[in-house]
Amino acid sequence: MGLTRRQPHPGPLLLLVLMWLSPSLSLDLIPYKPQITGWDLEGKVTATTFCLEQPRCVFDEHASANDTIWLVVAFSNVSRDFQNPQTPAEIPTSPQLPTDGHYMTLPLSPDQLPCEAPTGGSGGVPVLRVGHDSGCHQKPYCNAPLPSQGPYSVKFLLMDASGPPKAETKWSNPIYLHQGKSPSSIDTWPGRRSGCMIVITSILSALAGLLLLAFLAASTMRFSSLWWPEEAPEQLRIGSFMGKRYMTHHIPPSEAATLPVGCEPSLDPLPSLSP
Repeated sequence: MGLTRRQPHPGPLLLLVLMWLSPSLSLDLIPYKPQITGWDLEGKVTATTFCLEQPRCVFDEHASANDTIWLVVAFSNVSRDFQNPQTPAEIPTSPQLPTDGHYMTLPLSPDQLPCEAPTGGSGGVPVLRVGHDSGCHQKPYCNAPLPSQGPYSVKFLLMDASGPPKAETKWSNPIYLHQGKSPSSIDTWPGRRSGCMIVITSILSALAGLLLLAFLAASTMRFSSLWWPEEAPEQLRIGSFMGKRYMTHHIPPSEAATLPVGCEPSLDPLPSLSP
């Protein structure tokens, strides 16, 4: 009579698997996908930053006053491999992005994200600028500038005060940052320009030359009187004099005209008073 091998009872093993999976099974997935803000802003996406819309009213049914809403930033190609931290000590920081491909930043309390979004003015624009703090390298959860063009994917994670996550959003679509060009890589050779560019440049150069010639002509006409004075009138030439009749101011003209004959003023010298 052969002995039958006793099969192990699957109960303890199944219990261990369920205990290991229980945190992920209890995590609520919220059907919200983070995205770049729709506000008309300058620099919504730059070479090191991008602006997200704030997740207002997203966690209202799951969050309590002591919970924290985190932003998870990861390279898009490793976002699916990200494991949610179970304690505050496991939260990845920004220096881990180049090596691990992800980090968490911008911790916010639920009361910082009310449903009533500001309409401008004192409240400002409701956005979250990722990577804007260039001097926070010594802070625990730094929002440091992003090191490359990406692409990046982000999601929001709601964590309990004691550490375990309670809810999370979907991952965003890939976000690409602007890529600056090196000055040495910019081609400035005119021969590589298009025909339209050459024609436009030639027309503008010709117009600039015509404007310069017109300015010089107007300046010449305006100041020609200073360089070549006009000929003086005949009466102002040297050697000629034209004047009015001279009249003495102490004898009225009527009296000077009625003096008797022989009383004209004599031109003889004054008599001498000596004997």
